[in-house]
Amino acid sequence: MKTIVIAGGSGFLGKVLETYFTKEGYHVNILTRNPIRENDVYWNAKDLGDLTDHLNGIDALINLTGKSVDCRYNDSNKKAIYNSRVDSTNLLGLAINLCETPPKVWINSSTATIYQHSLQKQMTETNGDIGDDFSMNIAKSWEKAFYSITNPKTRKIALRTSIVMGKHGGGLIPLKRLTQFGLGGKQASGEQKVSWIHELDFARAVQFLLEDKTLKGNFNLSVKNPTNNKTLMATLRKTLGIPFGISHPTWLIKLGAWLIGTEAELVLKSRNVIPERLLHEGFQFLYEDIDLALQDLL
Repeated sequence: MKTIVIAGGSGFLGKVLETYFTKEGYHVNILTRNPIRENDVYWNAKDLGDLTDHLNGIDALINLTGKSVDCRYNDSNKKAIYNSRVDSTNLLGLAINLCETPPKVWINSSTATIYQHSLQKQMTETNGDIGDDFSMNIAKSWEKAFYSITNPKTRKIALRTSIVMGKHGGGLIPLKRLTQFGLGGKQASGEQKVSWIHELDFARAVQFLLEDKTLKGNFNLSVKNPTNNKTLMATLRKTLGIPFGISHPTWLIKLGAWLIGTEAELVLKSRNVIPERLLHEGFQFLYEDIDLALQDLL
């Protein structure tokens, strides 16, 4: 039985991957600060501890460690977002190099937010415009930490993941609640692109990258045809059977984000991201249409 270790795997994406890979016949261990189950392993993501023992001889390491960006970008949160990603990545890289038999592949989280706001230009791995604000710089620092560590016996892949649509987590849940309260109209102009991926395709893409031993480097995880905010919200209303939705001007989005302790960027930024490398390698999505994805998830 192949063994996968998921660092920071107690959140939404970790649970998606654990469920999927367990069904596929893998043994999955979770590195977490709060171990409560038999396959949970304590790791505080700050110290090396006995990390090497848990990585030695495994087939794959998947690192999802990092403080959520769904918060206000004050100095304290900015520091925690940065440190939680970079420090944990550095520690995992060190632990791998201390292994007698290091993991065959190391898949590290990144984010599709690394690309600039774009309504027209499609951002691929080869020609995407990488920008210079807090969120994009976090992504750049995360990838720099990942690739600056030389792990000669371990294949390395960075996941530039877009919004993952899931039944029990991810970007869909707050939008569903807004729609149910009659607030599911377009947000700002509604033209901003929304790059997304169904939770099952996310897990399938990770397996695809894990099992093809020729693949390495950066991969965008998103459907090939992004929707836009206006279409997404209209589809949500239709799927939930709610005939109307109040739209939100930009000023109201910024006020609302401040009131609930998050950032308006999460809604206002246009993410026009294309999975060029996945498509080139022959990966096939099960859910490419937002209509069908929402019918399955809601």
